[in-house]
Amino acid sequence: MYLRRGNSTNNFRCSKVRLDGKTVLITGANTGIGKETALDMAQVNLACRDMTRARIAADEIRQKSGNDNVVMKELDLASLQSVRDLARDIQVNEQRLDILINNAGIMMCSKWKTEDGFEMQFGVNHLGHFLLTNCLLDLLKKSAPSRIVIVSSLAHEKGRIHFDDISLNKNYCPIQSIILCTLCTGVTVYSLHPGHIRTELGRHWFPTLPFWKRILVIPIILLIKNPWQGAQTTIYCAVDESLANVSGLYYSDCAPKTPAPQALNDTTAKKLWDLSASMVGLA
Repeated sequence: MYLRRGNSTNNFRCSKVRLDGKTVLITGANTGIGKETALDMAQVNLACRDMTRARIAADEIRQKSGNDNVVMKELDLASLQSVRDLARDIQVNEQRLDILINNAGIMMCSKWKTEDGFEMQFGVNHLGHFLLTNCLLDLLKKSAPSRIVIVSSLAHEKGRIHFDDISLNKNYCPIQSIILCTLCTGVTVYSLHPGHIRTELGRHWFPTLPFWKRILVIPIILLIKNPWQGAQTTIYCAVDESLANVSGLYYSDCAPKTPAPQALNDTTAKKLWDLSASMVGLA
């Protein structure tokens, strides 16, 4: 299998990487960079909320890649019970899990609540993935060397964690929290900014713009990365052999970058971890 690595929108390098016998779970894999990432994987589980769209994506992935090892799994990250059900399914039906890619996300939606009463963006982007990762850690450790890849955003640099009103936090970088639980386990962790990409992530944002702003934005949208280009840093973090002994770094355009200072604060990470564990029923 070939890894296509993009250091900019139009510049790609190739690296030969074999994924034979590897099992991968990708959340939000029915569209955008999640689907493009799945095209490069071996035995891949597509964890999606909409199973109709998941079936369409799975058929497309099989057709384009020639890979028949594509399995659909139902996952609604806005429901902690759905997260637990998926984790139990994976534990029962998969002997190993080599790569977990936390890719799904939601942005700029209305003030919705998750099934468990959390603000939608915080519940889906953070708490759902936090619970899923913790539920699958034992299987990841058993499958070591294994990897956890977290698709984050450059926007985390503008975010602040307000512990007195935690659900309002939308753009934190989770990498330090996960590192605390994977030290010396054979599980390596990577966080990344995929770039500005033409995907469905902005579907709640674009309609809110005044018409004149939409006209101004359209040319910019045409110049940013397409999903294939945007998936390259995710693929790089998931499979590149040069990262086998690296963990806990933040990447963009297939190169390590310095995250925001608040993402490097161990005290804040521990506090966020403990609070998140309590919110999802792990503490």
